[in-house]
Amino acid sequence: MDQRIPPIIQVGDVLLSSDILTECFCCDLDACKGQCCVEGDSGAPLTLDEVGQLESVLDDVWPQLSAKAQATIDHQGVAYTDGEGDLVTSIVNGRDCVFTCYGADGCCYCATDKAYREGRTAWCKPISCALYPIREKRFSNGTSGLHYHRWSVCHAAVKKGRELNLRIYQFLKDPLIRRFGQAWYDELCDVAAQLGIC
Repeated sequence: MDQRIPPIIQVGDVLLSSDILTECFCCDLDACKGQCCVEGDSGAPLTLDEVGQLESVLDDVWPQLSAKAQATIDHQGVAYTDGEGDLVTSIVNGRDCVFTCYGADGCCYCATDKAYREGRTAWCKPISCALYPIREKRFSNGTSGLHYHRWSVCHAAVKKGRELNLRIYQFLKDPLIRRFGQAWYDELCDVAAQLGIC
């Protein structure tokens, strides 16, 4: 890494690892088939508000969910507390998020995001999903920490991001604005420019 770029950068009350500014990334659904909704041993991290949002759109997405996902939701709800004490989406057979649905092309999609894009709901998906591969940790003092979660299933996304010269923070512009606001994102871009990253 360039010696001028510190490993941790602060923007407002958010601490972030500098690789969010320096590393390239762009989802390549054709290559990965949406494995991030399927792989792993836990569901997507949620806030209490997001549990309510998932429950509010449940009727709109119910027909797109698998019978096993519907049974899981009937049994334990849209969310549960995992082994690390985090609130996460319910999963099927220790694998698929209950809101995963499959297209004719073999790709898995988020049923809530699909409903939003089709204009059937006003809410898209949990912010942890929208921000991926960024993971957020919220601290008791009101600050947040962001880090780049590197995962082998995203190898194609790294490759595509490098081909496009698209940094993680640029690829995730809209979700970052959704989470932290336009002014915060503008400040983040200013920091990147000052560090000679963009």
